[in-house]
Amino acid sequence: MNELGVVVITGGAQGIGFATAELVLERGGVPIVLDNNEESLEQARQELGSSGLETVLCDITEEIQIEKTIDGVLQKHGLIDSLVNNAGVGAYFDATEMTQEQWDLVFSVDLKSSWLMSKHVLPSMKTLRSGSIVNIASIHARMTVKGMFPYAAAKSGVIGLTRSLALDVAEFDVRVNAVSPGWTRTRLVDEYFQHQENPREAEESVLSVHPLNRICEPREVAEVVCFLAGNRSTAVTGAEFCVDAGLGARFAT
Repeated sequence: MNELGVVVITGGAQGIGFATAELVLERGGVPIVLDNNEESLEQARQELGSSGLETVLCDITEEIQIEKTIDGVLQKHGLIDSLVNNAGVGAYFDATEMTQEQWDLVFSVDLKSSWLMSKHVLPSMKTLRSGSIVNIASIHARMTVKGMFPYAAAKSGVIGLTRSLALDVAEFDVRVNAVSPGWTRTRLVDEYFQHQENPREAEESVLSVHPLNRICEPREVAEVVCFLAGNRSTAVTGAEFCVDAGLGARFAT
């Protein structure tokens, strides 16, 4: 049974986005993967196969490209069942040295794009009185570590956007939720470790504080994303689901 339908996934060629696209395919849905890197899209096509998978080269910081992409999807499929705002960039800056241009880039990808994508997907969802948006935030929205400025600030914004938007569109039976992954085996996490003075020691230190004694796999996060995107979570909106191998519970004490 297809529980997902047409699912647009930003940053879907790698990491959590790729795992989500793979799961949507397995469950009979149509994943439409957006990415700004043609090589990454081609690799995704090779790994997932062309049957049922659609890829679009799109810079989700540019509203004109977003509008064109969403219009194309709606013309072809007639609707978008779910939007997964997954695209993100890592940010490791000193607040006193970071430039305005660097700040604007981080927030354009990690926060602004979620609004722009939602802006152009929501009209059709509201008309059909059906749809789900899943924003990928981060555990860093609530608890963070040294060296994550301004990533934590941007992801905190994603949580606020999620809650506010959920209230605004609830009357149209459209749901908006957030998934906050903890440490997950993705490119962003690899980048973080590489930025540390001793990458191996940094990773061992991270693993040691997880109650499950490991970090998450992209597939595990994708399972929660697909639950919120699909029709088994129809009473859930304005919520944040943490997928963090227990890290948040441990630090809450």
